Amino acid sequence: MLDSVTVKKIARDMGADLVGIAPMSRFEGAPKQMDPRYIMPNAKSMIVVGFRINRGALRGIEEGTHFSNYASMGYGAINTVFMPNFIIRFSRIFEDEGYEAMPFGFESTFGNSVDSWVKPDETKPQPPLRNNMLHSKPVSPDKPAPDVLVHVRIAAYLAGLGEIGYSKVFLTPEFGPRQRFAMVMTEMELEPDPIYDGPPLCTRCMACVRECPGGAINPHKTVKVTLAGRQIEWGEFDPQKCLWAFRGAEPVKEGEVGYYIEGRDDFKPSPYTPFYKKPTNVFTHGEAICGGRGCIRACMIGLEARGVLKNKFKYPFRREKPWLVDWSDYDPNDPRAR
Repeated sequence: MLDSVTVKKIARDMGADLVGIAPMSRFEGAPKQMDPRYIMPNAKSMIVVGFRINRGALRGIEEGTHFSNYASMGYGAINTVFMPNFIIRFSRIFEDEGYEAMPFGFESTFGNSVDSWVKPDETKPQPPLRNNMLHSKPVSPDKPAPDVLVHVRIAAYLAGLGEIGYSKVFLTPEFGPRQRFAMVMTEMELEPDPIYDGPPLCTRCMACVRECPGGAINPHKTVKVTLAGRQIEWGEFDPQKCLWAFRGAEPVKEGEVGYYIEGRDDFKPSPYTPFYKKPTNVFTHGEAICGGRGCIRACMIGLEARGVLKNKFKYPFRREKPWLVDWSDYDPNDPRAR
């Protein structure tokens, strides 16, 4: 018979860096469209596993010399290769004991919650929907419309793995903002972990706000939710601003044109990209040109300077003044820009 200690050991032996367990009762009060109990009504436990992003995967972007490693090894490969492979195999240990188990990777591609997509600017030409997102109807009046979105950061919080920072990025005492999560929901009842109650990780230093290239994190307006009886707050996030800024795109001014984004003429390269055009994706990802300049890198630098993270390094991450690219000579007719 599996117990919590054994489950965690198996997860770590299989390659997880973090593992926590939440009882499904902690999801009480969740919006109907985001309540995982509608997915598996008899579920008793949610096991959340985390996988670190190597700090070195961000080194090339920090230096301004190599951008594909974070997109591939720190983003796409974890999300679309390693985590799905891991979580499918890990979930089988519960079914081998006779309990249903549903594995969740990083993405919920059929999400029908407003939190699962970026609302497009309908006044502009639109690229194809990024995740084949669908609108749907409930199959009966007492159920939410499919697919119910399982909010991975909230699940990680309820499993005791850390806290949600002002940027809305999840922070752990081990790695700060450097990890990605997957989940297993099962009918097996396991001993849960307590909600994280250690030293505060986010001190509202606002480095994430100051260094976000798109200004996507509001310094004044916040969102408040109640999770397991505790009020949690983060900065209001504008996904539309993040959508373009993290790709390295900057809206053109009136009378200008720019071809940084394929198929559009209204974006030019921003000071946060060295590329004339956005690079192609790797493992379906490849758009994180800013490398989490505010929400990951600035946050990580601050946490490391305070000495609060367990994952220690011999040398500081930032070793010279952050770079910016001068695009004052940008010519949309340059062959490299087309």
